[in-house]
Amino acid sequence: MLNKPYSQACENNKQPILTELARIFSVSKKVLEIGSGTGQHAVYFAPRLNHLTWHTSDLPNNHSGINSWLTELPADNLQPPINFTIGKDHWPDLAIDAVFSANATHIMQPQNAKLMMQLIAENLPADGLFCQYGPFKFEGQYTSESNQKFDQYLTEEGYGGIQDIADLEIWARPLNLLDTIAMPANNFILVWQKP
Repeated sequence: MLNKPYSQACENNKQPILTELARIFSVSKKVLEIGSGTGQHAVYFAPRLNHLTWHTSDLPNNHSGINSWLTELPADNLQPPINFTIGKDHWPDLAIDAVFSANATHIMQPQNAKLMMQLIAENLPADGLFCQYGPFKFEGQYTSESNQKFDQYLTEEGYGGIQDIADLEIWARPLNLLDTIAMPANNFILVWQKP
């Protein structure tokens, strides 16, 4: 693991997420991952979803870490990271039909989370899919005491905090929320589709 960033959470959740993505993205062709983080998800998912082209993206200062994972675990369908900072960069010039993001929404400030939802809604093609993984609130309520404590920690550290699905639905229009899938550790996958 020398010189590579490492997330234990990514190791813990990668297989449960993959199980859902294999089903949800079964007919998708090109996926943009927003906030690839360490790169661990990308190098795990891409070779196991080899019908897809997987595009990584993140803030520029995370690219070296992502590239270190891609160098060690390359895949023919896995693309190097592109610069994409919500609120700073334009939507990437890619012909994608799906978007994936894990544990990014609650890190963003609310205005950037809103902008991300709007950008995805604007740029997905008809029938395009967006899978959004992480902790969420339901009608103002936390799904667990641990998520409430996590949200308090996030806001104290200057992050945006856990977002309410009702707000995401407003921000994401005209995307439709097709499914809310309960995942381990009080997380969820929200499955959105462009009409």
